[in-house]
Amino acid sequence: MTDDIKKDGGDFIDAEKSPIETFHNAHPPMDPERRKIVEKSMKRKLDARCSLFVLIYIMNYLDRNNMAAARLRGLQEDLKLSDTQYSTCLSILYVPSNIIINRISKPSWYIGLAMLLWGMVSTLSGVVNGFGGMVAIRFCLGFVEAAFLPGALLILSKWYTRRELTTRNAILFCGNLISNAFSALVGAGVLSNMQGVLGHAAWRWLFWIEGAVTMGIAITAAIVLPDLPHNSRGFTEEELQVAQLRMIEDVGEADEDSKEDGVFDGLFMALKDLKIYVFMLTFTAYVVGLSFNAFFPSLTKTLGFGYVPTLLMSAPPWAFACIVSLINAWHADRTQEKFWHIVGPICIGLVGFIISMATEQTAARYVALFLQASSYAGFIVFYSWISSSFPRPPAKRAVAIALVNAFSQLGNVAGSYVWALTENGYRKSYGIVLSMFGVTIVGCIIMKMIL
Repeated sequence: MTDDIKKDGGDFIDAEKSPIETFHNAHPPMDPERRKIVEKSMKRKLDARCSLFVLIYIMNYLDRNNMAAARLRGLQEDLKLSDTQYSTCLSILYVPSNIIINRISKPSWYIGLAMLLWGMVSTLSGVVNGFGGMVAIRFCLGFVEAAFLPGALLILSKWYTRRELTTRNAILFCGNLISNAFSALVGAGVLSNMQGVLGHAAWRWLFWIEGAVTMGIAITAAIVLPDLPHNSRGFTEEELQVAQLRMIEDVGEADEDSKEDGVFDGLFMALKDLKIYVFMLTFTAYVVGLSFNAFFPSLTKTLGFGYVPTLLMSAPPWAFACIVSLINAWHADRTQEKFWHIVGPICIGLVGFIISMATEQTAARYVALFLQASSYAGFIVFYSWISSSFPRPPAKRAVAIALVNAFSQLGNVAGSYVWALTENGYRKSYGIVLSMFGVTIVGCIIMKMIL
């Protein structure tokens, strides 16, 4: 109970209550057994609806990675692109949009609209006829796609506690890993069967088909995805009450901004925090190290097989990485430890880089691709580390996620030029990403000392 405090005028007021007490004053306490039942129902609905994020992320990366698959079937030759121009078409994708989702009460509509737009833009990639057109299309695609990942991470952080978040983030990022495997299989099917259909090159059909599917899923996303714990449709009042109370109990305060906070207060709070700069630099180095992702079919091609076997062989490493990532994230949630669950997968990736640099033996190089793909497991935990390091207020957390994500896109731009397409074996490129992983480990050590 709170104490009474006498004011100068003789009136009595209640001392400041804790956020949990304040919440219970507005919402009568729920019987513990009833709460367990309601919480279980709420989480079941939430997990089912948030699972759509995985499908959206698959389409997000399919639309991004189809350039790599299309290159194996004549895109670069048809558009008369030099190696540098091809890399530019990849790098221009990552221009970030302004992240405004924290101020939107219906983020499901925002993400659905962004997805509809990127599906339209991706479809237009199949009609370009030169370097200028492809750069313009990829610029627009990057602008509308950039809203998805920070938005999805922010929505998850508003519903799931810190003990649940890493596993849910891992499930989300499995969309990335599955798309790397799935895009190879889709690419193999389309590129081997659609060449010359209706007089068009197979790589054009790849853009058209994937863009059309994306637009269809966008409509579903606007209907199915959850909004916020206080206003999301499809939940009962009790379920929304429990959803809000869980987040208050998790960090000791409500997951909401002060009414006095302005639009830019979250930005100012984030910029004054030293941790944000360490995260930005460390994560950017990590992204450069992971840049092999955009060139994975080309790296697999160094094994010496044709384009269809190459695409098919590109899939298993990412399926393996998906399993490793889920196990790593589950254990990170269970132990509430982040550092070793990031550095460990990075070290596995380092071994893969070294093998690729040291030998031309086909089996060893293929095993190395599995190890390299597994380094993504730490990438997933890193995002949870960011969210848990800036728990409240949500405006600061939203800006922190957006700033780290936006700044890291410089790593994608740089990474697009790391892989010299004319280099046999990519030894120099592997040396660069190996050093970037080393920088990432140093940054993680510094971050561990600060926190």
